[in-house]
Amino acid sequence: MLGAAARAMARRGVRGLRVAEVAAEARVSTALVYYHFGDRTGLLRHTLGHLGDRAERYTRPGEPGPRRPEEALRELEERLAREFQDTPEVRENSTAWGELRAEAVFDPELRGELARAGGDWVRELADLLRPVVPVAPERSLAGAAERLTVLLEGLSTRWLAGLLPAAHAAELMRGALAAEVRALRPPEAPRVPEGRTAVDSPAS
Repeated sequence: MLGAAARAMARRGVRGLRVAEVAAEARVSTALVYYHFGDRTGLLRHTLGHLGDRAERYTRPGEPGPRRPEEALRELEERLAREFQDTPEVRENSTAWGELRAEAVFDPELRGELARAGGDWVRELADLLRPVVPVAPERSLAGAAERLTVLLEGLSTRWLAGLLPAAHAAELMRGALAAEVRALRPPEAPRVPEGRTAVDSPAS
């Protein structure tokens, strides 16, 4: 039923979505949908979780494990780029996410659910950034993760609207990730010319 709800949202949006339409899409009775989810808001809330689980499956490049910073960065680049795959599943998932975010403007209860999901996503991305820049403070990792998730949502909207090719959206995402990683890394110490020490003055 949750897959049917995601398909209906991606096809017709959320504001006009009716439980009966989801039931018809899933080929079950409307009563059964209400039995499992309580009401329309409950259905939307559970669909939100379904979309998150599905995105986790198609973006994860492999099993997590210890990685060198360079390997962790490549895996994170790949994971973010997978958000812009031109496949029916990814387009449907991204469209439904966008519709839920738009509906949250008018639905305070759904807004809270989206805020929690967004917070989980930021924490997950911060966890993925940590092995890339192990010395970065937690607050800086969280800030970088939040900026990246906000950018990804904006790029996804433009891509789905046909304003941005998927490859270019992925390229912009990689550039933003590279910029965030550079900002997280500590500045390199200035190189001391051979024959001098760090305490030598230019006039010595």
